[in-house]
Amino acid sequence: MQGFSKANTLNLIIDIGNNSAKYYLFSGSQIVLHSRRANDSFGILKEWNNEFNIKKAIVSSVIGLSDAIKAEFDVLDCPIIWFDSRTSTPLTIKYRTPGTLGSDRLAAAVGAWDMAPGRNLLVIDSGSAITFDVVDHNGNYLGGNIAPGIKMRLKALHDYTACLPNIEKDGEVPAIGYNTETAIRSGVIRGICHEIEGYIEDFKEKYGDVFVFLTGGDEKTLINHIKSRIFADKYLVAKGLNRILQEQSNE
Repeated sequence: MQGFSKANTLNLIIDIGNNSAKYYLFSGSQIVLHSRRANDSFGILKEWNNEFNIKKAIVSSVIGLSDAIKAEFDVLDCPIIWFDSRTSTPLTIKYRTPGTLGSDRLAAAVGAWDMAPGRNLLVIDSGSAITFDVVDHNGNYLGGNIAPGIKMRLKALHDYTACLPNIEKDGEVPAIGYNTETAIRSGVIRGICHEIEGYIEDFKEKYGDVFVFLTGGDEKTLINHIKSRIFADKYLVAKGLNRILQEQSNE
């Protein structure tokens, strides 16, 4: 936060996910403050509105927001953009059902494109679900795939078997599990990493040079077990939303 003053005009980025809501303040393209809260608690909006000079805001949500929840955003003294697939972005959407496209997937793709324009991109977001999204070198968002995330896989092994325990994702991840706990954790985490490696090889074969981004809550858990060259950035969605907000302001 060097050189940051509360008098600076700031962009407010709000990313509401399945399990939490993340809030960011940007000065230009730099994150100067961020916070994570429950996705049904919005008291931080009033706090930051009173404390900082927020010029504009953008809200992305993967859950439905009722009119009552949207009314909580009225405490902000700035224009708000409710981001979805109809919002203008630097990318051309080729997805056949854009109305069903998750706003976080599109925002992450925009964030990756902003950092590596003119490249073929594979954007991997490892959260509650793992998404694999593709942008070609012309800036066309082509679509992607969705798979269960780490916690979902761990929980499924417990819920759909008689004896397997429900374990935490944090812990040892040996190449070969030496007990049931490590067998499950390694099977899930290393299995996902092999899945990622497979996608990378497939897309390199199809598109040639591919720049790979990894983001999401499980980015740190996965990155050390992936052999391919990959760029990890846990703020990719926030950076994409900030880029979209900046572009909207320039129209």
